[in-house]
Amino acid sequence: MTVRSRYLPSVRATAAGLAALALLTAGCSDDSGGPSEEKSTPASPTAETGPNATASAAPAKGSVKVERTVTTRLKSPWGLAPLPGDGLLVSQRDDGRIVRVDERNGKKTVVGTVPGVQASGEGGLLGIAVPPDNAKMVYAYLTTASDNRIVRMNYDPEKSPGNQLGAPDTVLKGIPKGEIHNGGRIAFGPDKMLYAGTGESGQGGLAQDKKSLGGKILRMTPEGEPPGQGNPESDSLYYTYGHRNVQGIAWDAEKRLWASEFGQNTWDELNVIRSGKNYGWPEAEGRAGESGFVDPVEQWRTAEASPSGIAIVKGSVWMAGLRGERLWRIPLKGTAAAAEPQSFLDGKYGRLRTVVADGSGGLWLLTSETDGRGSPQRGDDRILKLKVS
Repeated sequence: MTVRSRYLPSVRATAAGLAALALLTAGCSDDSGGPSEEKSTPASPTAETGPNATASAAPAKGSVKVERTVTTRLKSPWGLAPLPGDGLLVSQRDDGRIVRVDERNGKKTVVGTVPGVQASGEGGLLGIAVPPDNAKMVYAYLTTASDNRIVRMNYDPEKSPGNQLGAPDTVLKGIPKGEIHNGGRIAFGPDKMLYAGTGESGQGGLAQDKKSLGGKILRMTPEGEPPGQGNPESDSLYYTYGHRNVQGIAWDAEKRLWASEFGQNTWDELNVIRSGKNYGWPEAEGRAGESGFVDPVEQWRTAEASPSGIAIVKGSVWMAGLRGERLWRIPLKGTAAAAEPQSFLDGKYGRLRTVVADGSGGLWLLTSETDGRGSPQRGDDRILKLKVS
């Protein structure tokens, strides 16, 4: 299958940069806009959950204010995980480092380097997550020489900088890798299970193969085992299938799971996730209206989004856009959009990679200009503190 170009120049690029970018678009491109890149209960809705499952709707209009720049000069940052109390952990895709950022003064401390990371194309050190009940453990999704995998490491902030990570323990291996479509987002759900969004590594057929870990949303115990209930098959990690490249996962107040996903030629997607459902790729992109496939709740032209991380705050999904270079707000009513999406920060900070709820009704926003596909300016990349309503 031909992978289309999603490399449009940053709105912050210089004229000279535009000329250089034009040469790069002659070949294949990746989805990020650059050249080839105890008992649990299900946290997501059942097939019977409808758009009126929540009585109230988020306001049609909202607003965003950048309160401050938390820190600057991060190198190819990808994942962002708040620590209980204070502090933000950031994964750096290309050098395999995890950095702790003091959210009050912006000071950066290298926690350690994750061994085995092989950064190439869209691969490298990707998503990170901290278990809700154990701030001394860090999970990471990374690309190695042979696969994508999830590992966990002890984290001891009392040790010297650079030596605060223990040896990695492999939780899951064998997720297909490629120059593009490596997925990479991981998060712990309200059910305390670990969820992972994977890509089909440029091999579309893997998305429909339930035995492949590629093109899926996976749900597992913190040890990487099938949960026993809640998944469509008791002995399998797959939760949903038919995905091209899931990049964002988050839960709403009703514990429903939402995910953002790259399309190919036409439509990027925001989906509400239901166990066992087929989201269509590679047979369907965007709203196909075909029996057996779940249509997205919202869709965007690819130049407007290239969606990455998502967070849900104050009844709305907030979605970071890479190629779109903007932050989208999608107000919700149950499992439907309550009004038309709004965009904010259009082009002001370049490519936006990750957005995370700050625990007090606001957001942390991570830019992505230094990953080889942006037009970095002085101070890139950065973490922004946002006030939203």
